[in-house]
Amino acid sequence: MRVRHKPWAKEKIEQYPQYIVANPEQYKGKWHEVFEKDQPLHIEVGTGKGQFITEMARANPSINYIGIELYDSVIITALERLIDADLPNLRLLNVNAVDLPKYFAKNDVDQVYLNFSDPWPKYRHEKRRLTYKDFLKIYEEILVDGGEIHFKTDNQGLFEYSLMSFSSYGLLLKYVSLDFHNSGYEGNIMTEYEEKFSEQGNRIYRCEVKYQN
Repeated sequence: MRVRHKPWAKEKIEQYPQYIVANPEQYKGKWHEVFEKDQPLHIEVGTGKGQFITEMARANPSINYIGIELYDSVIITALERLIDADLPNLRLLNVNAVDLPKYFAKNDVDQVYLNFSDPWPKYRHEKRRLTYKDFLKIYEEILVDGGEIHFKTDNQGLFEYSLMSFSSYGLLLKYVSLDFHNSGYEGNIMTEYEEKFSEQGNRIYRCEVKYQN
């Protein structure tokens, strides 16, 4: 993903700590303090411009959501969405996914979303894929027992790789669709990339996997 640098983004992020949580490590094990209600917590790793996580939070007020995005020049758009929406059950984190165990304790998170992650197609970049075994271990460290990952992509190679990675790690494949938009699934909320790729006629792949105790 090519990111256009926005030199003013960092300063704006610092102006809204009520939306993009500053010093998130202080909430490890007590994320309920950040939200108005103590309810299940779902996170999106690589939230991008925030369309998916914002609409999920709007549609599901009984669930708390956190969108996680490394690049400040990208998360700034998600912040602007959240400022407009002012949803009490949605917050953002401007952090690296490899550091998630610094900010979340075991059982803090009920579900993880991975949407249109960078496929990192070259073999030497395998460890950067968000479905690589090291990342699966990271998610396991912060999820409840039996927690789930919901994964969507338009990249067939990444999807096939991810299914093998999930299976090798011992995750239970609950749901797999090789043509999600023609699957009859109801209630799908699309990301910006999903809208773009589906309009181009690209097939969308989706799966739901569960950690087994």
